[in-house]
Amino acid sequence: MTNPCLLGEGDYNKIPMDTKELWRQILLRIYPTLRHDQFITWFADTTVLRVDGHVMVVGVPSQFAYSWIAKHYTANILEAGKTLNPAITEVSIVVDPSLTNADDTKKVSLESVIPETKKVRKLPRKQEVKIDDDTVSYMLNPNYQLHNFIVGKHNRLVHAACLAVGSNPGAQWNPLFIYGGVGLGKTHLCQATGREILKNHPDKIVVYLTAERFLNEVVDAIKKYNAQDFKARYRNVDCLIIDDIQLLADKDRTQEEFFHLFNELYNANKQIIISSDRPPKELAGIETRLQSRFEMGMVAEVHFPDYEKRLAILQNKCAEQQLFVAPEVLDFIAYNVHHSVRELEGVLMQASAQMRLENITPTVKSVGGILRKLDRNGDVAATAQAQGNSSPDNKSSIRSADDVINLVADYYRIPSSELRGPSRKREIMLPRQLCMYLIYEVLGHSYDTIGDYFSGRNHTTVLHSYNKVKSRIGKDSKMLQDIHSIKKEMGL
Repeated sequence: MTNPCLLGEGDYNKIPMDTKELWRQILLRIYPTLRHDQFITWFADTTVLRVDGHVMVVGVPSQFAYSWIAKHYTANILEAGKTLNPAITEVSIVVDPSLTNADDTKKVSLESVIPETKKVRKLPRKQEVKIDDDTVSYMLNPNYQLHNFIVGKHNRLVHAACLAVGSNPGAQWNPLFIYGGVGLGKTHLCQATGREILKNHPDKIVVYLTAERFLNEVVDAIKKYNAQDFKARYRNVDCLIIDDIQLLADKDRTQEEFFHLFNELYNANKQIIISSDRPPKELAGIETRLQSRFEMGMVAEVHFPDYEKRLAILQNKCAEQQLFVAPEVLDFIAYNVHHSVRELEGVLMQASAQMRLENITPTVKSVGGILRKLDRNGDVAATAQAQGNSSPDNKSSIRSADDVINLVADYYRIPSSELRGPSRKREIMLPRQLCMYLIYEVLGHSYDTIGDYFSGRNHTTVLHSYNKVKSRIGKDSKMLQDIHSIKKEMGL
């Protein structure tokens, strides 16, 4: 059956068409070529900004959306545009972050494109569901949004998963398990995904809890003999977010309650989002049956951002806080903070406090003083500009597995491809095991993630390599010397 809203070829000159209607007609042609959740994820908040002669300029809300659409759908967009207006012979895609918050007068509502059979049926809000008399929306920090999470090449997967869940909760990625080191943005992503769900589905009920709060509620329910009230409290939620699940380790009764709650929500197609400092199979003290359930959906790691993304985070923070900090000072902070995004922003905020309270303009010297107070070793490197290197994530600020592999390969004078490959020669195996040990110790990557860097070796192989190096350190003075020398090259 022909869609009555879909214009045919040549109809563009019969019906006046502004850029918004032009884009709606293009989306009507693109929608059938994608899965519903993919369409929502990639084409939300997009529009035709203008048509300059033969060039149609398409706006997208983020760099990530730009990368995907430009790679996969430029040709489709051009073909649809030419069908509607033969004068269009070229498509230009540009990033316009303001589209995320733009109203429907400036962009196409996807509701006008999606067939009725695919639309989410809205149910009446269940007003009786409250947590400690606070509605759940108050639990989500409004500063945490998916559009203001700086996406680097190593964090594209987790960000895309959050976008997909925000658009279509309880569908493909359920549960969504996000893990990574302290201060890397797990809470940001969890809460931002909750807010995205509420933005796209206002009638959904989203509950965000830290694992500690969940534990306290279980203990309180046991003390007051009201376990049934506790269970009823969460029975009707549409999305449950538990932050820092590792805090439930060895809490058997709480894990028992969570196990049953997980099953009830999952079987009802309700979205579950969990964060942790490590992947499911490395969660010591968490029951195996829970670990296996955590792995049923999407398991995604949050990585520490590289230098360029750290600099972008600082620049964004300055824009949000209306701060003016000299570029060389931001460069200095980005170059010297190697542990967490939280620390990165903390240094900037301390410099801002000095500026506002003590009237001290942030300089490389004053920020160096802040960094020395935070750094146990007291070693503060020069800026990237002073080093003559625009991407300083090598030497003293190595933050990727590739950097470690290349450094170890240079140290032992063997090709990095040999370290990554299948060779079982002794002269290759020992440096490879040392690589795995250093990546785990210095970067904190999971065993599964490390295995991916070495031709897809499994969790057990990486764990064996790590334990072998660890056990030899106290016995093999040569290996100990090599580790010290390599760490010195890293600036550790």
